[in-house]
Amino acid sequence: MRFVIQRVTKADVKVEGRTVGAIGKGFMVLIGVSDSDTKEIAAKMVKKMIGLRIFEDEQGKTNLSLDAVGGSLLLISQFTLYADCKKGNRPSFIRAGKPEMAEEMYEYIIGKCKESVETVERGSFGADMKVSLTNDGPFTIVLDSDML
Repeated sequence: MRFVIQRVTKADVKVEGRTVGAIGKGFMVLIGVSDSDTKEIAAKMVKKMIGLRIFEDEQGKTNLSLDAVGGSLLLISQFTLYADCKKGNRPSFIRAGKPEMAEEMYEYIIGKCKESVETVERGSFGADMKVSLTNDGPFTIVLDSDML
């Protein structure tokens, strides 16, 4: 499982010109699921993400977590995080989770996040989405379950 976490001042996602999710200060997270991922892995990833202390405190040090700043989440499914570009110029996505399984994991991740974060917004699984954000810093973290 892979999460690309961007600390944002604002972010939104649109489907067919209609906003389906929007947040202010918080994390905009791209979520990639592989066929080998489990709910246990997802729970571990969510716990790590929510606990990240990457917001600045009064001294300007990255020392505060999402809950400490009253931050929100915008969660976007992104199968292309499992692109394999080793051969040729056209990426292969065979390592990405099958749609039914990936959607189930995406919904599970959203549910886990809602257990501890007040505002959790989302994209639309499998849709052509247009994501806009203002990256704060910029500050971007990649969490990979293979590295935890």
